[in-house]
Amino acid sequence: MAEPSGTARDPEAVSRFVEHFAAQLVEAGMQRMPARVFGALLASDAGVLTSAQLGEQLQISPAAVSGAVRYLAQVHMVSREREPGSRRERYRVHGDQWYEALTNREAVIKRWEDALREGVTSLGADTPAGRRLAETLAFFEFVEKEVEAMMERWRVHREKRFGQ
Repeated sequence: MAEPSGTARDPEAVSRFVEHFAAQLVEAGMQRMPARVFGALLASDAGVLTSAQLGEQLQISPAAVSGAVRYLAQVHMVSREREPGSRRERYRVHGDQWYEALTNREAVIKRWEDALREGVTSLGADTPAGRRLAETLAFFEFVEKEVEAMMERWRVHREKRFGQ
């Protein structure tokens, strides 16, 4: 397969990587089709592929591509954009997709914290269930602070290693 940039590729090697990496993402909890689409985008030099290119490379239907991209966009791992001068969409994976995905998870953790606080109040802090919820809340508060500090260290590390 030729990359949009014209770089020759060994389609078998690309396919092996995409399927292997997708299997790792599936094992971690991602759905199979979004994992495969994400792997294909990540393996493309430009980081951008059209629906047709994804369908051809992965041997999947346009509907499967659409569903996978919808999920990946919701979790901030890819973005949609129009091809210049066309009505066709293309899909882009960004260099900071992991940062964006993790940052998005922080909002989820905040919602969990709010629900846990409400649970502690509702169940009573002195009950076994209330203490269990309070410990879970403390864990998520700890994780949230650690992730925030870690992301700042990552920004510094990334800039030193890869520049802007």
